[in-house]
Amino acid sequence: MSISTANISTGNISTEKSVTAGEGGPQPDSWDSSKNIVAPSVGGAWPRPEPLRTTAEERLYRKQHLAGAYRIFGQLGLGEGLPGHITARDPELPGHFWVNRFGIDFRRITVSNLLLVNDAGEIVEGTGPLNTAAFAIHSQIHAARPDVVAAAHTHALYGKALSAIGEPLYPISQDACAFFEDHVIFEDYNGVVLGTDEGRRIAEALGERKLAILANHGLLSVGTSVESAAYWFIAAERAAKAQLIASAAGKLRVLDDETARLTAGQVSSELGARWSFEALYQIIVEEQPDLLD
Repeated sequence: MSISTANISTGNISTEKSVTAGEGGPQPDSWDSSKNIVAPSVGGAWPRPEPLRTTAEERLYRKQHLAGAYRIFGQLGLGEGLPGHITARDPELPGHFWVNRFGIDFRRITVSNLLLVNDAGEIVEGTGPLNTAAFAIHSQIHAARPDVVAAAHTHALYGKALSAIGEPLYPISQDACAFFEDHVIFEDYNGVVLGTDEGRRIAEALGERKLAILANHGLLSVGTSVESAAYWFIAAERAAKAQLIASAAGKLRVLDDETARLTAGQVSSELGARWSFEALYQIIVEEQPDLLD
């Protein structure tokens, strides 16, 4: 196995920085939402804390936001044929997660056609088929990272292009700094990921970071909520696009480590990512309410 930590002139992308566990961790009925403020886009009095939810309410909440994430990815053109998957850990059942049914376009995902899968790759709820690669990768991510509620991976264009040239996301903009010292390049590509051994190697390479660039493959993001995992993927894809465009136009103006690290501390919070996604979610629910079916 070959894992690149992506050394660049301004420092080392790989670090021991951990994603801080947020609301909705893996233990049922243990969400302390009082430390989190509801997203401004939700409406009503603000600021106010996120409401405490029962296990059933939390499950529905995650499934609704998961379906919304698929619709948003579809709307943004982040899908590529049949590959691609976003998963959400079940709030009650250990080793179980929710994922899309294989073969359904992201733009047609609903709450009711999501699958509940266990750690043996068996469909516990819903009608298959299950994407084998989704289980091989995501089961290992969820097993290795108890703080991770959700993970996202698709073959989106710009992340895929960046993965083909072996470069990290350089801190060339405020937005790109969200990934400074918080992503890794996984350099081994051995074809379609069909076994959990390969998924385990990806999880090991990811470590405590929130983003992995899978060489010759694409991007994989994680978060402590469905919202943050989805938003980090969107943000990384856009950062990859900006970097590819800028590098084609001329020499990159890379921020120094001190400035990049300072900016990262300002723009890389899970709360901010959750709020950013929620603003998109409110629009997609209004435009496509059938996703809640």
